[in-house]
Amino acid sequence: MAFSRIKHQLLLLQIPPSLNYRYPFSSQTLISSNETLISSVASILREQRSKSRWNFIKSVYPNGFSTHEVSQIIIRIKNNPRLALRFFIWSEKNSLCNHDLLSYSTIIHILARSRLKSTAQTLILTAIRATEEIDGADLVKAPKLFETLAKTYRLCDSAPFVFDLLIKACLQGNRIDRTVEIVRLLRSRGISPMIGTCNSLIRSVCRSRGSKEGFSIYQEVFRLEDKIRVRVRVLPNVQTFNELMLSFYRDGNVEEIDGIRAEMGKFDCKPNVFTYCVLMAVCCDQGKMGEAMKLWGEMGIKQIKPDIMAYNTLIDGLCKNGEMERAEELFREMGLREIEPTCLTFEHLIRGYCRIDDMDSAIILYKDMCMRDFRPEASTVDAVVRGMCNKNKVLEGLRFFRDVMKKGDFFPSRGSYESLIKGFCEEGKIEEALKLQSEMVGKGFEPDFEIYSSFIDGYRKEGDVEKARKLRNEMLEMGLWREDEE
Repeated sequence: MAFSRIKHQLLLLQIPPSLNYRYPFSSQTLISSNETLISSVASILREQRSKSRWNFIKSVYPNGFSTHEVSQIIIRIKNNPRLALRFFIWSEKNSLCNHDLLSYSTIIHILARSRLKSTAQTLILTAIRATEEIDGADLVKAPKLFETLAKTYRLCDSAPFVFDLLIKACLQGNRIDRTVEIVRLLRSRGISPMIGTCNSLIRSVCRSRGSKEGFSIYQEVFRLEDKIRVRVRVLPNVQTFNELMLSFYRDGNVEEIDGIRAEMGKFDCKPNVFTYCVLMAVCCDQGKMGEAMKLWGEMGIKQIKPDIMAYNTLIDGLCKNGEMERAEELFREMGLREIEPTCLTFEHLIRGYCRIDDMDSAIILYKDMCMRDFRPEASTVDAVVRGMCNKNKVLEGLRFFRDVMKKGDFFPSRGSYESLIKGFCEEGKIEEALKLQSEMVGKGFEPDFEIYSSFIDGYRKEGDVEKARKLRNEMLEMGLWREDEE
């Protein structure tokens, strides 16, 4: 049997492998012994399928292996990547090899060429963390890992996206500076990351450092400076520009969005529904509903089908502008197109009706919302309660408030309590207001100027000037009232 023959040869040879060769071999003997060890272990791993192979390897090589030997063994069994990974993990677990960037790079390449991307990316992150522990947290060694991966790339017959996995692992570990450095190193060698990787980098920079930094990275990745004359193999796509638009929008730099749209034209990149959502959101925030509707019509001309995000964006703008009829038309259109509304759709409409004091329509929508098992946000509840109280329907507002609290995991905000307390005080129902104020304090909301002012006005209406005076003095002591506010 092949395994018996290998075992016999190893027992005769009795080579003591270790990380440091302590025996006086000549250079030729060392190379020969090293090659014999690598070939023998690789043969055992390939040919012996029982659990005994692990114990046998350990018994023959109790001193373990150098990282070079482990790397070579892994390369010999690269067509069985799961076995290679198991040997890599086993050798470390049994203290037979103290893995470094060389052995990590080898197994990463083997996994990448076999399309085991997730496992490869996890090992990349582990390798970076391991070298940080050795060299200190301030010395992030991602570029050093890059260099090792680059040197072992052809030897392992790897796949190009291994460098994309490295970039994504660095982003996952929030190592932005090192990620940018890796991209620069790749570009200096004429290698461009895949477009999805470039977009991930731009997104991460935008979120952590702002839209202007994100745009600078975009320029560096896609628009080469004259002094770096390398061919760009990847071009930005619509997701690239959407990331930049969204980032500028979130940062309030909406004046830059037109420039991004012009950039899209330079690359002949066509906008999609998300692009239009951002553009419409800008118009809606500025109250330019005519321009927003024009963009909506442009989508139709270009046969870009609106999704729920597009509908929610425009409905929100119309509701904020008090154009409830048009908002309702869009809501009905969604039904005709079989686009299911979200919780946000109902909240936009409810708050819109509250703005025009149509509380009956707001409550109808709230009931429809509950039937679909949606739960409103605290800001929407505040809007309804405030609207009820403004129409002197404080008890109805309280019933609505209690109904929301019964339906699930809902924590009220200060706004709802302030509206209800003020409403009851105006109606002369001080006892009801005091109960709510006690409940409010129990939930961690301390009385503020609005609450004190409501009670003072309430006591004055009842003719209880003394209580009103005591509350005013209490406010003065707490710094909630100034004499010039008399």
